[in-house]
Amino acid sequence: MGRLTTRNVAGHGAAPRRRNEAVVYDTTWGGEARSAAGCAGVLLGLLLAIDAGAGTLTVRRALLWGALAALLFVVLWPARVSAGAGSLVSRGLLRRAEVRTDRLTSVRWSDGVAQRLVLRDTEGHRVEIDPKVLVANPPLWHALDRDARTSLDQGVLRCGETALRQMAARVDRETARTVFNLSGLR
Repeated sequence: MGRLTTRNVAGHGAAPRRRNEAVVYDTTWGGEARSAAGCAGVLLGLLLAIDAGAGTLTVRRALLWGALAALLFVVLWPARVSAGAGSLVSRGLLRRAEVRTDRLTSVRWSDGVAQRLVLRDTEGHRVEIDPKVLVANPPLWHALDRDARTSLDQGVLRCGETALRQMAARVDRETARTVFNLSGLR
């Protein structure tokens, strides 16, 4: 029998993976997935009802409306985000992306219509996540923040301290607002 060995892939004193750490999931994903399915279903129902009411519904048109509703479903389907053991994973309908959060090289805000937090690691992997996911799930944010600090301490994180501070302030602000609302102080 051969010996099992472990090696430090990142080198330079990278922190070992925490194998006993629980994986943290996005708790809002289920509701967003149901909303995506509901919107697609409502659109399909409305289009079929309007077409049937006008007397123009055919099999071909029903298939077209079904394809349109399916396209809306794919566009609205949320990515399922999870974090644990030094990694962050984003799973969509068509792709899966993973980044080593304990070996981040950059964290930045993306430019565009939808605001995204873009994470890159030393292995060249890239994940884009909606910052609302981190705001709605403080344990997910804390897992990312802890590992990003590890990257910073190791000198691997070269770009992103400002983005991390902005994200931390946003999470803290929303958490405080939630606590005040729940306690009746607001």
